[in-house]
Amino acid sequence: MDYVISALQVIVSISILNVWLVQNKKPTRWRGGNATTIIEEFHVYGLSTGICYLIGFLKVTLAILLVLSIWHPFLKQPAALGLAALLTGSILMHIKIKDPLIKSLPAALFLVMCLFIAFV
Repeated sequence: MDYVISALQVIVSISILNVWLVQNKKPTRWRGGNATTIIEEFHVYGLSTGICYLIGFLKVTLAILLVLSIWHPFLKQPAALGLAALLTGSILMHIKIKDPLIKSLPAALFLVMCLFIAFV
């Protein structure tokens, strides 16, 4: 089971880092509303650019901590639960703007993974 948890930690971390550091200026089918960048997406949600940077900083930091928790297990639960809270916020923002539920699928999937990581 340890290998499964470690694999999930890597999958979640790489995915979060990819979204925030690599794909942040590229359109994806998962962006809220008709946004083409992550900053536009936050504006669609009614949130400021500053909030976008804050959430991005938190997600990147927690994703890095989640990977580091493979070697430092005391970081695992706080990092996974912190990401779970932020991913819940992502889902709620999609609901707020009445996006099709499919746009919440990645956040929901990673939320489940983070809860699994935190509690198993």
